[in-house]
Amino acid sequence: MMRFGICAALAGLLLCPPAAAEVTKSDPGGFVSTHTLTIAAPPEKLWDTIATPALWWSKDHSYSGDSANISWDTRPGGCWCETLEGGAVEHGRTLYAVRGKALRIAGAFGPLQSGAVNATMTFALKPEGQGTALTVTYVVGGYHPAGLATFATAVDGVIGAQMPGLKAAAEHAD
Repeated sequence: MMRFGICAALAGLLLCPPAAAEVTKSDPGGFVSTHTLTIAAPPEKLWDTIATPALWWSKDHSYSGDSANISWDTRPGGCWCETLEGGAVEHGRTLYAVRGKALRIAGAFGPLQSGAVNATMTFALKPEGQGTALTVTYVVGGYHPAGLATFATAVDGVIGAQMPGLKAAAEHAD
């Protein structure tokens, strides 16, 4: 049972997307969302933080209502999964992982799962001074009865809404 309506949350974000949100391409067959930020943490620490979504993914954008239920096995084929009361949801599967450099996952998150959708999210890390330049790119394509372009702004907003939590978690002193 979904405690928080993911679709309702995404619909709400259409009305007021975060300022950092950027849809870099959108058409009826898909879209690309790109987010860049600099994080005051070395690439290896940021990579470890990304690999632990329970530390930074918002409970408001989960099926269970609790980020502690989200885990990511970053080995190729590993699951970004969420445990639910009486079940679980697979959000995606790891495609590529090089510690301190990049993580890539294939998965149609949230309401995109109800369509014939392929999606790939890449977290690319590059040393920058004492910190890390992070680029998160989510490429979505396929078919959804509502049309994929109708999801672009909302999905981009959800990804953008995760960035402050990721930044804070990575920058937090050990």
